Amino acid sequence: MENGLHKKYGLVTAICMVVGIVIGSGVFFKAQTILQKTEGNMALGIVAWLIGGAIMLCCISAFAIMATKYEKVNGIVDYAEATVGSRYGYVVGWFMALIYYPSLVSVLAWLSARYTLVFLTTAFPGITLAIPAAEGGCVVGPECMALSVFMLCAAYAVNALSPKLAGHFQVGTTFIKMIPLLLLAAVGTVVGIFGESGTLVENISSTGFSETPDGNLLFGAVVATAFAYEGWIIATSINAELKNSKKNLPIALVTGGIIIVAIYLFYFIGVAGGADVETLMNEGATAAFINIFGGTFGNILNLFVAISCMGTLNGLMLACTRGLYAVAARGEGPKPEMFRQIDKVTNMPNNAAIFGLLLAAFWFFFFYGSNLAPFPWFGVFGFDSSELAIITAYALYIPIFINFMRKADDLSVGKRYVVPALGLVGSVFMVFAAIYAHGIQPYHAAAAEGRFACPVLFYLIIFAVVVVMGLMLNKKKK
Repeated sequence: MENGLHKKYGLVTAICMVVGIVIGSGVFFKAQTILQKTEGNMALGIVAWLIGGAIMLCCISAFAIMATKYEKVNGIVDYAEATVGSRYGYVVGWFMALIYYPSLVSVLAWLSARYTLVFLTTAFPGITLAIPAAEGGCVVGPECMALSVFMLCAAYAVNALSPKLAGHFQVGTTFIKMIPLLLLAAVGTVVGIFGESGTLVENISSTGFSETPDGNLLFGAVVATAFAYEGWIIATSINAELKNSKKNLPIALVTGGIIIVAIYLFYFIGVAGGADVETLMNEGATAAFINIFGGTFGNILNLFVAISCMGTLNGLMLACTRGLYAVAARGEGPKPEMFRQIDKVTNMPNNAAIFGLLLAAFWFFFFYGSNLAPFPWFGVFGFDSSELAIITAYALYIPIFINFMRKADDLSVGKRYVVPALGLVGSVFMVFAAIYAHGIQPYHAAAAEGRFACPVLFYLIIFAVVVVMGLMLNKKKK
């Protein structure tokens, strides 16, 4: 075993990782959510995508500046340690390793399995599921759960056995998922403008179903885009394995961010050209595909969605397998000498990777019991593990931005104050938006009895327990 990660990823892989992780399954369905939030006001939806994208780019730009100054083994942990302190860096790394990465990996494994089954059962009607597809078998059936576990193990195997293959897979799936996005963006826009129905012009000029659109509609739509734009920070986890990372990582972050915003915006416009607003609100973007390309191609969309999810899963697993390594490489956490070992053949932190896989399996169990099971397994402690971790991530950015502005006295005013301040404002907004979206909600089946739960509160209790446990297990030697 050896204790150093090799520089094996290039700029293209880094850009594809940023784009591939952020653009997952969400982009195909957020168009429908945005229209529902704005009550059919297409122009307001476009504004929401722009605001959400601007916030993401502000945060990306701030971390891109930090990337030119700090480089160790895990971007976000490096920045936390350099700006706030080693104890805070440890807390951030522990959170990313035990909650953020594995919880998102578990959900993407389920999404990959779900849309694979949707494609297969539609393309091959003879396939029968224990729970019929029409009754949700592709979502909660035993076949979906089994395939989810397989997807989880397959993503781990690719990253553990051949990190270079995982990088190539990330590049390949990123380009594949661009096909339906760019195709509908281009064809939908042309058909919407020059087609007989003129759907695009009519949809954008319509004010929707609200007679007096107000700020609440726009705010709700921006909240929805916030989660569609999440995931870019994970790309900083490979800075120790990125060639010339102080130059390439900032380029990858900013370039990838701009590509994401442009694709989301033009895809949303293309969807508007494929069907009327009411149809899109009820049936989603698939209706636009079917109207333009026919039913067969509409099902092919499900295949592209599955591939898109697999690409996102691969990128998340790449980070998940390095989560505890980023902590152990600093001599911190439980048994750092074990979790920082690197395999000489694959150049992978195998012990940390196995632990990351086990964590992902645990969070998959939790996600199913909280969100998919017919009854709540965890009572009031059940929450959406795919989104609430984002609250903590953006909350943890806030001290980093503040302390960076205090310490970066060797930078210009723009890089030291203006850009981090914009990232700070964006992070505060994301935290507030997540609380707004997940606030007090009916407690599952008990909602009919008038009982309510606060998922944010119970999530934060669990987060606090994890952090305290991490501090107790920290074996760092002075």
